[in-house]
Amino acid sequence: MTSRSLVPLPDPQARRWAMLCHYAAFFWFMAPLIGNVLGPLIVWQLQKDRDPFVDRHGKEALNFQITYSLLMMVCGALAWIFIGFPLMALVSLTALVLVVIAGIRANAGELWRYPFCIRLVK
Repeated sequence: MTSRSLVPLPDPQARRWAMLCHYAAFFWFMAPLIGNVLGPLIVWQLQKDRDPFVDRHGKEALNFQITYSLLMMVCGALAWIFIGFPLMALVSLTALVLVVIAGIRANAGELWRYPFCIRLVK
């Protein structure tokens, strides 16, 4: 018996909302520059009081998207010396992979923490 089997899974609705907190970052496609932060912020604000699992994932998704936005600003500033564009591609690809992993983990009922994330929202 593993320690994971002793912890009850969050209900399916909470898992779906937690997953949506992460995938709401793809709102960036409809609202560039702020959509990646705005999507998780809206989902988290609407659902944070209903389930602590959703609250934890919402904070984590929001913190990661803020960190990602800051990294993209740094890459944009470095673009004038030609290393910003390759860094932007690398950061964006990494963010995409991490968001997908986070959504999968949330849907599985697991808590997920993004690596290299500045945790501004506590």
